[in-house]
Amino acid sequence: MPSDRDDGAIEFLRASPSQLDDVLTILDEAARWLQARGVVQWPSRFEPSWVEGAIGRGETWLARVGATACATVTLDGADSVWDGLAGRALYVHRMAVRRQSAGVGAAVLAWAAGVARERGLEALRLDCVASNDRLRAYYEAAGFIHRGDVTVAGAPGQRLDEGPVTVVSRYELRPREAP
Repeated sequence: MPSDRDDGAIEFLRASPSQLDDVLTILDEAARWLQARGVVQWPSRFEPSWVEGAIGRGETWLARVGATACATVTLDGADSVWDGLAGRALYVHRMAVRRQSAGVGAAVLAWAAGVARERGLEALRLDCVASNDRLRAYYEAAGFIHRGDVTVAGAPGQRLDEGPVTVVSRYELRPREAP
């Protein structure tokens, strides 16, 4: 349920299909910002079909401060990039923060770690393009441990069986160790 408060508190709401445009706006803004800095982390624009399924499954969230959607994140129960590694985990995908809300990312990661902890999972996992040194440093500063690099097919941000390949760095946080 939307909140009218504007006390600076962050509220996490499961995105509904009617909020697809809000999710896409945040993702596209972040993609443009990255692209303007020469970072090839995501496609220049997200297609609705790339996020509709996750919204329909209840995996995509919006973070709001007052009435303003300031971030989005998808929390999945599986990710093929991590196949072969033991442990039950929650996977962070498509985390994006609007530029005027810079700094909210830490709160999103802490919240996601709390969700993993509440679900009794062993790890919170995510990945990023291996060449994105700033993002890798950000995750490491947040307590995530590098768990190796792997090659994935598809455009940056996608998981396909074929297409261009991208090297991604995998990171893991043990939720019980999270602040």
